[in-house]
Amino acid sequence: MSSLDMEASFCMVKPAQQRPNEIMPLSDLDQSIALNHVFTVHFYPANSYLLQETAVQTLKDSLSKALVLFYPLAGRLQWINTRRLELNCNSAGALFVEAKSEATISDFGDFSPNAAMKQLIPQVDYSQAIHELPVLVIQVTRLNCGGICLGWGTSHVLGDAKAAAHFMSEWARIARGESPENPPFFDRRILLPGDPLAVPLFDHTGLKPPPLLLGKSDNMEERQKETTVAMLGLSKEQVQNLKNKANEDPTNPNMGRAFTRYEAVAGHMWRCACKVRDHKSEQPTCLRIAVDFRNRVEPPLPKWYFGNGVIAVAPITTSGNLASKPLAYASKIIREAVEEITNEYVKSYLVTLSKEPDLSKFQHPYGVGSSSGVFRGNPNFHITSWIGIPLRGNDFGWGKEVYCGPMNLAYDGKSTILDNDEDGSLVVGLRLQVAHMDAFKKLFYEDI
Repeated sequence: MSSLDMEASFCMVKPAQQRPNEIMPLSDLDQSIALNHVFTVHFYPANSYLLQETAVQTLKDSLSKALVLFYPLAGRLQWINTRRLELNCNSAGALFVEAKSEATISDFGDFSPNAAMKQLIPQVDYSQAIHELPVLVIQVTRLNCGGICLGWGTSHVLGDAKAAAHFMSEWARIARGESPENPPFFDRRILLPGDPLAVPLFDHTGLKPPPLLLGKSDNMEERQKETTVAMLGLSKEQVQNLKNKANEDPTNPNMGRAFTRYEAVAGHMWRCACKVRDHKSEQPTCLRIAVDFRNRVEPPLPKWYFGNGVIAVAPITTSGNLASKPLAYASKIIREAVEEITNEYVKSYLVTLSKEPDLSKFQHPYGVGSSSGVFRGNPNFHITSWIGIPLRGNDFGWGKEVYCGPMNLAYDGKSTILDNDEDGSLVVGLRLQVAHMDAFKKLFYEDI
């Protein structure tokens, strides 16, 4: 299924009560991110509690109430000058799209974020001036089976996946007629870089361009190659097998504790990608990963901090090493990169960003085939971990969804790992070049 027969209408939902009309400063960390929305989709099946017409109204009314608490999400980004952004908390509202489709939940198969699935999220025109774009966009699609799909996104400038999950949880609580429990903390001043004369103490690989293919002077050819997406499930047993493989290898140095399921699965994915891309042995390859630093700084960020609390690291090795060495080698590289994120490292990262006169090189919205922005595809790989982030399981009054998943697999090598169920199973969503995907799928399972 490549397209849907859709009917749609839209409105702006504003806070139910008057909120402060103020300018909210943003951290440099917030602004060193692509200026796009991060989307997820949630499919709710038909049941005796879900009446489509009343469900849509419930979502709209509860959103208006949630925006009283999360009022920055009703605002608009705007340029201070051509180099820095701020948030105008003007209560302009969140975009709310109502749609209807003849499709059923079963029509979407494994829920890969393909062309049909993308019609279930609001379409954002990033060519518009940024002050015209809602930072929160929502689409509710009534499906022919009686179920609904909730597709929504927040501007990545305002927050990461943990912040999005916080908003979703409180919105669902309000929709159920309950009182909100965890008010968000919005003050970005806690992420000011401190001493403006300070010198960065670390070499921040996450802020540097990734390696190119050997013999190439740019990545334009790789950007234009056809890509495809896949959702690959890992049972609890398969996850455990990968952990055992990483931890039982005799060449595994004593790391003091066993490798986690994330370290094992992420290392496995990176190795598989390098193998199927058929690189030269000496080809440099980096793995971009985002590390949550909320509890790695002193003092820790407030528990309900609403913003971006992650920074990127990008460890580099060669494809030959990844392919020839055991899984423990890749898992060890990932662990060491994550453990480098200390209080001093985060301070140094913030100082480095503060000294950037122009953050626009980090801000280009990315998309399939895009010629702008940093390209992190072949020979590199990018993993986002949503493990442990409660984006799924939100009950708006008609039970939990049957599926929740990411939609932002925007370029070759982009992937997300997320919980599949409470039993320890996982789902891996990724985009790869068409020429590599079948081989990746085969090796992904054969090499467990």
